[in-house]
Amino acid sequence: MACRVVFCFSCILVISCCLIILNPVSVKSEWNANDYLKKEHSLVKPYADDRWDYIGSTIVTNSYVRLTPDQQSRKGAIWNKMPCFLRNWELHVNFKVYGKGTELFGDGFAIWYTKERLELGPVFGNRDYFMGLAVFLDSYNNDVQGKHNHGHPYISAMVNNGTLHYDHDRDGTHTELAGCEARFRGAAYDTSLAVRYEHNRLTVSVDAEGKNSWKKCFSVDGVHLPSGYYFGASAATGELADNHDIISMKLYDIAVESVDDGVDYRNIVPSAENFAPHRDHVHGEKGESSSGSGWGTFFYVLFILLVISGVIAAGYYLYMKSTEKKRLY
Repeated sequence: MACRVVFCFSCILVISCCLIILNPVSVKSEWNANDYLKKEHSLVKPYADDRWDYIGSTIVTNSYVRLTPDQQSRKGAIWNKMPCFLRNWELHVNFKVYGKGTELFGDGFAIWYTKERLELGPVFGNRDYFMGLAVFLDSYNNDVQGKHNHGHPYISAMVNNGTLHYDHDRDGTHTELAGCEARFRGAAYDTSLAVRYEHNRLTVSVDAEGKNSWKKCFSVDGVHLPSGYYFGASAATGELADNHDIISMKLYDIAVESVDDGVDYRNIVPSAENFAPHRDHVHGEKGESSSGSGWGTFFYVLFILLVISGVIAAGYYLYMKSTEKKRLY
């Protein structure tokens, strides 16, 4: 009887191990047991706390916070009231982007960690020339004829010290740290974003395929962010529209060994040591090459060819003249 019990237990153990191997448990992050949720910086159902401010077209329901409805020319945002003084953190955002449009829709939304808050503006519903970090989830390609090497929807990040302009017509191509394509728009399942900041490394991951696991979008070293900034989210629509819904935003304190370098991180200026490879600006509207510049190049090349042809013709003429004189003698 004991042998049978041992045999059965062994079979159960083997089957369990096989199931784990065939269906591995998805690990949503690099956490350990000491990571914990910071409620004062988190937004969860039923959205009844007073730790968040709402502005613009934002509406709050029992199931989501809608930054913009599927209507033209709307801007909305939510902002945490509490500044965050954590040096290492991870933000999880559960969201949905969808609407009636099948081919044309937009524009997208952004997650912010910035010095300023509650200021509507042209950058996905928030102000331009901000100070801090922005993660853009861009659902529409404004630079159709530009030098993109990627498709949309597209996720990218930007660090700004208050002096950089986000070029919406070129989708921020020339100020982004890094980016990746992610088909988060119109998904029938939950879509999520993870923004991890650890020891000056920014890592953005996404779950846009309904697999309940993170897929790394990009990771960038040398990102310097001050402490004491605010978390927020904003969205905007223009001629094109979409519903931009935030289901939850959860901030976690990352349990990593802190380094006392004597720096007062409340007073540093946001900066980044590494950027995406530079791509030259394309002159003209919305990335189209300037016709004047193109014709100028054409006429310049034509002029050079004419000059070379003239020199060759003159040389050939002089050569023939000298040959005729030699024959007369």
